[in-house]
Amino acid sequence: MWTSEGPRTVRQSVTFAQAFTAPPVVHVAIGMWDIAGDANQRADICAEQVTARGFDIVFRTWGDTRVARIRADWLAIGTVRHEDDFAV
Repeated sequence: MWTSEGPRTVRQSVTFAQAFTAPPVVHVAIGMWDIAGDANQRADICAEQVTARGFDIVFRTWGDTRVARIRADWLAIGTVRHEDDFAV
């Protein structure tokens, strides 16, 4: 993403260590960025295709923004199966 221009996208799959019982709510944020300062700094990050087992982090930039590195932080909130759970 350093040498290109125009719309660019990177997608990274995340698998949860333990599956949730239903798709959780996922919050994604940029934890670190290394972006050139001589142009507009355009960035969009989000979670897509959220399931009980994982999701995709999607980072997008556009125009003449040059991105060297991005670190994403995420938090998933939902219910997980517990050994005391049982069906009646």
